[in-house]
Amino acid sequence: MTTPLQNDRFLRALLRQPVDKTPVWLMRQAGRYLPEYCATRKQAGSFLNLCKNPTLATEVTLQPLERFPLDAAILFSDILTVPDAMGLGLYFSEGEGPKFERPLREEADIMKLAVPDPEGELKYVMDAVREIRRALQGRVPLIGFSGSPFTLACYMVEGGGSDGFPITKTMLYSRPELLHHILSVNAKAVTAYLNAQIAAGAQAVQLFDTWGGMLSHAAYQEFSLRYLAEVVSGLTREVDGQRIPVIVFTKGGGQWLEDIAAIGCDAVGLDWTTDIGLARQRVGQQVALQGNFDPTALFASPDAIRKEVGRILGAFGHGNGHVFNLGHGISQFTNPEHVAVLVEAVHSLSQDFHQ
Repeated sequence: MTTPLQNDRFLRALLRQPVDKTPVWLMRQAGRYLPEYCATRKQAGSFLNLCKNPTLATEVTLQPLERFPLDAAILFSDILTVPDAMGLGLYFSEGEGPKFERPLREEADIMKLAVPDPEGELKYVMDAVREIRRALQGRVPLIGFSGSPFTLACYMVEGGGSDGFPITKTMLYSRPELLHHILSVNAKAVTAYLNAQIAAGAQAVQLFDTWGGMLSHAAYQEFSLRYLAEVVSGLTREVDGQRIPVIVFTKGGGQWLEDIAAIGCDAVGLDWTTDIGLARQRVGQQVALQGNFDPTALFASPDAIRKEVGRILGAFGHGNGHVFNLGHGISQFTNPEHVAVLVEAVHSLSQDFHQ
């Protein structure tokens, strides 16, 4: 487990230490835009089978690294493995995304919610972390992740994806104590889940607060940020003398950068609606920044991709503390050759900013 890292650029950038060039990885970098991923998923029989098979999860985690000189690998899994382990009955409908057989609507069901054992119901995830870490042989760091307590609650209450999560938001206003109970259990579950990933070999972790950005200012503070802070405060932050950085990403959360930076994370993820230069002025003395290329720009020409990479690097400016990434997950319709252009552009154009 202590294989020395051949490329620690990503970890150094998260800790705002000097690097030779800006590191880059992509949210959903192991995914449907890669034909080899689609072949492995077909072999698995379903997305959930792929998640629950550590050998195949390892295979797809490494696939983008074989194609592109990325600076980090991210565990292949799904944020909804945690509520699935809580007994909500996760399944995937073709073309409709994730669903739960038993969404949390009744008070009795909500009060029965319990924290799953990460090395019990979620052992397949930890086995995947261990297997990926061995397979990487120190090439690049491995990122573990979880959905945020609030984002998980959205799916758990709604029963799946939704336009605006109206049932969840109605509960927030009409029965806030019930939503707080779900969030409290989720926060404990996410903390245990991430700590187990770290124990299994994850070298950095990211919290995906995908739906926090749809809340009002007051509701974000009370129902999302409060529980993000609880998770961050409970995480293992050092293993064998090495810092384990924590990234917090609230999609649509640009107005709360200072609040997010204050909860003790090492880096704040940005979507493409926030100017990274202004974000650096606001919180760059406190945390590293991750982002924030618009994934849709990958559909443009190679020249346009390089130009946008250069614009973002220039907006961040000289110095340390930037991990280049997309502002959200990569589209399944992206041309892999355009990803190669992006990665090469980040590495080549960023060197001038690190001299």
